Amino acid sequence: MRIRLALLTACASLAATALPAQAATTGTHLEGRLSSGAAYVMDVPASWNGTVLLYSHGYTPAGAPNPAQNTPGSATRDKLLAEGYALIGSSYATTGWAVTEAVPDQLATLDLFTERFGAARRTIAWGASYGGFVTSMLAERHAGRFDGSLSMCGLVQGGVANWNSTLDPVFALRTLLAPGSGVRLAGFADQAEAVAAGRALTSKVDAAQRTPEGRARIALAAALHNIPGHNDASQTKPGPTDWATQQTNQFTAVRGLLQLPAFSWRQEAESRAGGNPSWNTGVDYRSMLVRSPLYKEVTELYKEAGLSLRTDLSALGRAPRISADPSAVRWMRNTSVLSGRLTDPQLNIHTTGDALIPVQSESAYLRAATAAGSAGLLRQAYVDAPGHCTFTPGETLAALRTVEKRLDTGRWDVSPGALNSRARAEDPAAEPRYLPYRPTAYPRPYDLAHPGDARP
Repeated sequence: MRIRLALLTACASLAATALPAQAATTGTHLEGRLSSGAAYVMDVPASWNGTVLLYSHGYTPAGAPNPAQNTPGSATRDKLLAEGYALIGSSYATTGWAVTEAVPDQLATLDLFTERFGAARRTIAWGASYGGFVTSMLAERHAGRFDGSLSMCGLVQGGVANWNSTLDPVFALRTLLAPGSGVRLAGFADQAEAVAAGRALTSKVDAAQRTPEGRARIALAAALHNIPGHNDASQTKPGPTDWATQQTNQFTAVRGLLQLPAFSWRQEAESRAGGNPSWNTGVDYRSMLVRSPLYKEVTELYKEAGLSLRTDLSALGRAPRISADPSAVRWMRNTSVLSGRLTDPQLNIHTTGDALIPVQSESAYLRAATAAGSAGLLRQAYVDAPGHCTFTPGETLAALRTVEKRLDTGRWDVSPGALNSRARAEDPAAEPRYLPYRPTAYPRPYDLAHPGDARP
C-alpha cells in the first residue's frame, strides 16, 4: 500500500538536512519513521541521476541497536552519492528473523521516496547477508517494483534450508561429544533455555578441542555445515594439507555458531514460526559427509587420532532424530523460502571463505532458479576471501556496475576478468579477488520450485 508523505509526517518524525560535505555540497538527507515504527534513511544528491538503490541490511539480533541503513559502508556511499545515485533503506520494524517486516518496510520506504522525489528512472534492490535474502525476496515477490537486483553474501538458501543446515553440526556435536547430556537443540521454551543449551554444548566443544579425538569430531561437525578452513582474515591461511590449522580455524567458527545462530537466533526464529521449523529425520550423514569438500580433512584427522570414522557415523545414524513442527515449517515456507522465479536480472556475489553463510548457499539458489526457468536471468560470482561479506568497496561497486551493464545492454558479463577490471577502476588501491569458482552442492536444499521439498 502506498504510504503518503502527509500521513508519515503526522505519525512519525521527519528530518531533512544537507548531505555530508564529503558526499555532496548540496542535496537532501532525510530520516524518519514509517507507520510500522521502522526507521528509514534517504540520501538524494541535488543532481540525481534517476537511479535509486534500495539497500537491505543484514541480520540484527533481537534487542540490538537497529538503525536504518542505505549502503554497506561509508566509502561506497560517498562514491555513489558523488555520482548522483539516490540511496535509501529502512531498519525493519523488528529485529531478529524479521522478513515479514523487512519486505513491507522496504517497499514503504520506496513508496515514500517516490512521494518525496518522484518516480525513478531505474530501481535496483541490493543487500548483504540476511539483507541479500530480503533482496531476493523483494525481487521474486515484488518484481514490478524493480529493474534488477544484487544479493551479496546472501542467505539465498532460504529459511527452511538455513535452519536445517544449522541443526546438522550441533546434532553431530551433541551425539559425539555430549551423549546423554540432554542438551536441547530445538523447540526452546524461551531465550534463556536456548542460551543455556548453547553454553552447555560450547563447554563440551571447548574440552574436546584439547584432544586429537575431539578435534577430529569437531572437524566432522564443521564439514556437515561446510565451514571453510580459512574463514577470517586474522587466521593463518592453511596449506592444502595443513589439517591442523584448518581445524583450528573451523573450531573458532563452530564456537561462533554455538554462541549465536544455532541457539539464540534459532529460538527467536522459532518464536515467530510458532515452533521448530527444522528436522533431521531421514538424513544420511554418511552421504552428506562424503559430498562435503572437507571430507578429506575429516578422514585424515580421524586417522591421526586413531578413531574410527565408520563407528562415529554409525552413532550418528542410530541417534534419535529431531522432528519439525508442521505448522512451523508451513510458516517458514510461506514467509521465508525462495522460489527462484525471477523476472529481472539478479547478480549474486559471495566470498569463498564464508563460515556464517557458506558459499554453497549459492548452489541452492541456482537449483531453484534453474527449476523455475530463471537461470538465464541469474548470475553468480565469487571473491577469493575469508570471512562473511568481506568485499572491498571496489568489489562491491564492480558487482553493482555489472548489474547496470546488464540492464543497459541486455547481456551479462560476469567473468572474473571483467569484474576485477571494474573493481580496479573503482578502487585502484585494493587488489580485486574475483576468481573462477563453482561451489559444491548445498547439503539440504529447500525451495518452492521443487515440490518434493514441501514435506520433511
